[in-house]
Amino acid sequence: MRIALSNSEDTSWQDLANCLGVDPDLFFPERGASTREAKEVCRGCVVREDCLEYALRNGEKFGIWGGMSERERRRIRRQRTVARVAGLLEQPSASA
Repeated sequence: MRIALSNSEDTSWQDLANCLGVDPDLFFPERGASTREAKEVCRGCVVREDCLEYALRNGEKFGIWGGMSERERRRIRRQRTVARVAGLLEQPSASA
């Protein structure tokens, strides 16, 4: 699977992906269908983290990216938001 981008984001990692040349439909299953086969392609992929970060950065709402479904990616985004907010709250004030 290869993603065409209109901006200047580096996507050279895609050339190393396990899914290169695999039918993209596998990564966009019908609602309620199994994601096991797509996730199996992702397992052990050397660019899995790059793929996942791409999806998180670009708000991909559908499909398997970096071995994770949209539900799993939403959980990561929530966790990161909570961690970011907690980090802001824990910083000492400049006037102390």
